[in-house]
Amino acid sequence: MGGDFAPAHVVEGTVDAVREAPGRFSVILVGQTDSIEAELRRLTDQGKKIPGDRITMVNAAEVITMEDSPTAALRSKKNSSIAVGLGMHREGKAQAFVSAGNTGAVMSASTLILGRIEGVGRPTIGALVPTAQSPCFLVDAGANVDCKPRHFFEFAVMGSIYMSSIAGVSNPRVGLLNVGEEDAKGNEIVVESFSLLKNSRLNFVGNVEGRDILRGVVDVVVCDGFVGNILLKFGESIPGFFREKFLRFAAASTINKLVALVARKGLRTVMKELDYQEHGGVPLLGVNGVSIIGHGGSTPKAIKNMIFRAEEMVLKNVNGRIQETLGQHHG
Repeated sequence: MGGDFAPAHVVEGTVDAVREAPGRFSVILVGQTDSIEAELRRLTDQGKKIPGDRITMVNAAEVITMEDSPTAALRSKKNSSIAVGLGMHREGKAQAFVSAGNTGAVMSASTLILGRIEGVGRPTIGALVPTAQSPCFLVDAGANVDCKPRHFFEFAVMGSIYMSSIAGVSNPRVGLLNVGEEDAKGNEIVVESFSLLKNSRLNFVGNVEGRDILRGVVDVVVCDGFVGNILLKFGESIPGFFREKFLRFAAASTINKLVALVARKGLRTVMKELDYQEHGGVPLLGVNGVSIIGHGGSTPKAIKNMIFRAEEMVLKNVNGRIQETLGQHHG
């Protein structure tokens, strides 16, 4: 029931996911069943075949809205789709949880209901960022605005495991986001974090500046959630900015229109890499389960890819690797 276009986009994205991945998984739609059934009927009327044996429903009468205070809503709306869905995950009735709902509520509920992986002080969310080379993992992308050096270290460990497990990067290069490359740059917390990372077993390459991210000089960029979320939101605005500039260029003259037509295909290919829908959602790393958090405006395509990301997290045992690696580092 979460997201700006729920439950329509969630239901349609689910149908697309199970149709594109025959036999791989089943999906439980948790929410107000009357609304879900109405959406399934709408899709059927449009000619879509619904794989009924792989899509089931569980009723959850209450909805946590985007305007609700996360902690207050979790206390007052115990029968929300977020609480019920995460409860099913904790009880082993589902192996992963996916939501495009209130981000704060999903993070808080995931931590409270699923608990933390042993050795994790603070769960974190990370986001894949396209670069001139291969995608880079930005962590923290908004979960923790105030961090201690040990949290930066945990983010680096979890980000490295995510990139090696999901992206197949061998020995990921880790960089600490800073205002300069020199070891002593930054505030007290960042300087102390640098020392902690430098003396770890991670492939830490040192400080990186904002301009280094899109160059692809590292595979994992570590920062606090305040900075990370600003970076992420700025990045999300880039495709729309380029699209608007491109349309204005094309409208300026007939010659420009012809140039734009020639360049359109190449531009679409480049812009696809910047589209958040391709990755679906971001994982909440450090909780004792798989929780994928989507954009509030998630399209059916984004929902579909969130489900695929959840499947991948389960199959590649990312949580098990996080716990094992943190134990080795602390040991």
